[in-house]
Amino acid sequence: MPVLLMTRPQAAAEGFTAALPDALRARLTILYSPLLDIRPLPGPLEAGDARGLIFTSANGVAAAAALPRGLPAYCVGEATAGAAAAAGWRAEACGGTADALVDRLLETRPDGPLLHLRGAHTRGDVAARLTAGGLPCAGKAVYEQMLLPLTGEAEAALKAQAPVIAPLFSPRSARQFSKICPAEARPILLALSPAVADPLKSLNYKGLQICKMPTAQAMAKAVQDAAGRLARVEGGQDPQ
Repeated sequence: MPVLLMTRPQAAAEGFTAALPDALRARLTILYSPLLDIRPLPGPLEAGDARGLIFTSANGVAAAAALPRGLPAYCVGEATAGAAAAAGWRAEACGGTADALVDRLLETRPDGPLLHLRGAHTRGDVAARLTAGGLPCAGKAVYEQMLLPLTGEAEAALKAQAPVIAPLFSPRSARQFSKICPAEARPILLALSPAVADPLKSLNYKGLQICKMPTAQAMAKAVQDAAGRLARVEGGQDPQ
């Protein structure tokens, strides 16, 4: 049975697999081996004079739990916007990437200044690019993404050279995976975006697919497609 190796932080990974079709999950052995541990950074958090918040991941939403609601929240991706809305923010999805969010905000010009609540390791220079474009924005790191090794079970599965489907959701987790993936492994790699795919290209793999859109739905479709291809190779039927 193919292995679905989930490297996202545990809660996000479990949420992703829970949303997969039952028939697909039944055709896969799911292993959890988070490569990042999300930890809130210490210290008080205040919105100051910000007239809107920016969230580029649900981790930022969680880290902002102590802030009073009422400000608009401009978000990367529908999932982040959904998490912000569920937490009580007036959330707006502004595209699926940091680039799309910057373009949208520079076009719509919401009231500023804005505050980007982000991880200690981030890409996109959101605050700097908005400020340079005439929309004042500060950035504050509110959580850390600590790197983790593969679990023994995940490493053994990769070394066994059985079919392993490995979705990667962020450039940082992809870089970590590329560093610690066993040399003899030949996984089927699924990358959320071209930026996620770049660190994976140095690996030996059976396949590398980039999602058509940087969304959880597109990644779920990529998992189903990969499982379907394996089923055909083995003479079975595609999961539905």
